[in-house]
Amino acid sequence: MTAKPAGTVKLLPHRWLEHRAEDLAGLRVLQVGGARPADEPARRVKPVLVDELDQDVPPGEPGLLLTRGPCTPRGHYRAAEQNARAFTADGWYRSGDICRLTPDGNLIVEGRDKDMINRGGEKVSAEEVENLVYRLPAVSQVAAVAMPDAVLGERVCLYVVPRPGATVTLDDIAAKLRAQVTA
Repeated sequence: MTAKPAGTVKLLPHRWLEHRAEDLAGLRVLQVGGARPADEPARRVKPVLVDELDQDVPPGEPGLLLTRGPCTPRGHYRAAEQNARAFTADGWYRSGDICRLTPDGNLIVEGRDKDMINRGGEKVSAEEVENLVYRLPAVSQVAAVAMPDAVLGERVCLYVVPRPGATVTLDDIAAKLRAQVTA
C-alpha cells in the first residue's frame, strides 16, 4: 500500500457537499465507493439515467447510468472511436449499467446494456429471458443473445443445453414464455 502524497485529503460525501455547496446547482451525480453515504446528503444528489439517445428517463423507468468524477476515466488512450462510444459529448462515462430510480430515491441496478436485445426498438432483457427459460425442469443451461435481423435490427436467439436424458423443444420454451406473459 502506498502512502498518500502530502496535502491529500479524503473528503467524505457530506464534507464534499458542504465544501462545494455553492456549486450544487450543476451537480447531477456523486459516486461513493467504500461506504454508504448518510441519507440526508444522498438525497441532495440525483443520478443521471438516460435512454439510448442520451435523453433523461423518468423516475421508475430503466435507463443507462452515466457517471463523471475524479475517479472516472477521462478517455481511452489513442482510441477516438472507442471514446466516442464510451463517453457523451460533454464527458459523461457510459457505465454500461441499466438502472432504475425508485420513488424513495434508491438506485436499483437491473442489468447491463450489453445484455439488452434491441428487437425493433423494444428492449428485451437477455437475463430475464434466461431466467424464465431456466424454470423449465429439463433445462440445464441457457443463454439468450442478439442475432442480426434485416427487419427488426436484432432478434432473440436462445442456446439451450438440456439436462442429461431430457429433451427441450422450441414449443416447450414458447409455451413457458407465453404462460409467463399471461400470468
